[in-house]
Formats: sequence, structure tokens, C-alpha cells
Amino acid sequence: MRYLLDANIFIQAQNLHYGMDFCPAFWDFLKQEATMNRLFSTDMVYDELKVYNDEVSRWVIENRDLLFTISSEDAETQSKFSEIANFTNSHTTYKASEKGRFLDGADPWLIATASTMRLTIVTHETLVSPNSTKVKIPNVAREFEVNWINPYEMIRRLGGQFIL
Repeated sequence: MRYLLDANIFIQAQNLHYGMDFCPAFWDFLKQEATMNRLFSTDMVYDELKVYNDEVSRWVIENRDLLFTISSEDAETQSKFSEIANFTNSHTTYKASEKGRFLDGADPWLIATASTMRLTIVTHETLVSPNSTKVKIPNVAREFEVNWINPYEMIRRLGGQFIL
């Protein structure tokens, strides 16, 4: 199984459970799994994260060539993105502002990439009800038959252990 990481994996890891100052093993795990071609992220996620001038952005910049290796420029991903954009824009319960927020970020590109490369998205986002006005990765991914899991499940599936 191969996994595609959402930006929130890096942000929440640093801010909550896997801070670089007390859990460097998590960050080493990400690099290890990327080296074994089991973890990836995209240029769009890289672009979102590199601008914050914090520990995560510095880590992302240092590990760009290892982890953020998937480009959104290929024709198949571009075509799938168009399908996702059309679906999102035609959805009747999503607010216009939510559609814009979703389509302006990396999320639809993650779904397009996961669909074309047969990857599982790793995100902290969860399904929202069908009548929700918010656009969430799991809801759109489900429409395009793309799998998603949370980071804890990914760590378990990959056999990660952070032991003292």
C-alpha cells in the first residue's frame, strides 16, 4: 500500500502529538517510508507548507526531494482535477465560499493524484453529512472511489513504532 499525505498531517503532527522537539521518531518515520516509496506528497502540498516560516516549513523544504515528489502537471492528473472541479462546482449543498476554498488549495489535487496513481490519501479530515455545506476530502474522494485513512491507521499499517 502507498500513501499520499495531506498538509494537515504535517501541521497537526507538529502542533499536537508528534512535535519535532519531543517526537523526532515520527519525522524520521516519514523520511524512512518515503525512501521505501510508500509515502508521498505533492508539489501543491509543498507549496502550501513552505511559506509559514516555522519548523514544519523548514522540514518540508529540507525534505522536498524525498517526500514531495509528485507533480500536478501530468495530463492524467489535470484531467481528473477537471472532473473534481466540475463535481464540486455543481454540488448543490456546498457553499460557494467553500467551493472556492477547496478548489484553490491542494485538496482536489490530492484526490486527483490519488485517483490516477491509485494511492490512499492520509488526512485528519473526516466525512461530513451529505447535506453539509463544507467540502471535505473524504466526501469528494468517496465520489471518485479514492480511499482515505487517518495518520494513526497509516502508521499501524506500515508497522511504525516510536519506542524509547
